[in-house]
Amino acid sequence: MDELDWNQTLREQLEFHWNHHLRVRLDGLTDDEYFWSPVPDAWSVRPRGTSTAPMQGGAGDFTVDYAFPEPVPSPFTTIAWRLGHVIVGVLAARNAAHFGAPAASYETWEYAGTAATALDQLETQLDRWLAGVRGLGEAGLRARVGPKEPYPEASVADLVLHIHRELIHHLSEVCLLRDLYLHTNGATR
Repeated sequence: MDELDWNQTLREQLEFHWNHHLRVRLDGLTDDEYFWSPVPDAWSVRPRGTSTAPMQGGAGDFTVDYAFPEPVPSPFTTIAWRLGHVIVGVLAARNAAHFGAPAASYETWEYAGTAATALDQLETQLDRWLAGVRGLGEAGLRARVGPKEPYPEASVADLVLHIHRELIHHLSEVCLLRDLYLHTNGATR
């Protein structure tokens, strides 16, 4: 039996889900869906100066709602907020910390004011992530993540699995919100 290529296996976990399930479900995402709030006071991405959340982050014309510490229960979040979380907190910050991408944080990010821009940001960060993981090889996967992560003794492979779980989880939530929007508003795709 040939030796298993763990790097390829880890990438394929996300690439398969992205290519065959998620990406097609995100096609045609409208700005109405992106900003839609099915409940009052949901956290979202908003034009600067319009948020009523305790805190806002962002460097551009749009900011993301948040609070620290996070309220209990956590506020409901829109597609815009969830995509912002995935783009910045899950991907861009990790791309910066581990793969030489520009620094990224919730406070310094220029959040997307349209669904199309958010999807472009998502694809850019996802491509960077997968290219970075591809370049790790077996030795890189076995290395420790170090002080750039909350669990410095964890392996890079553990981080890759965590990031892929986060992406599959949150992007599936986005797909569910699209379904809810469709069935609540009588929209068509």
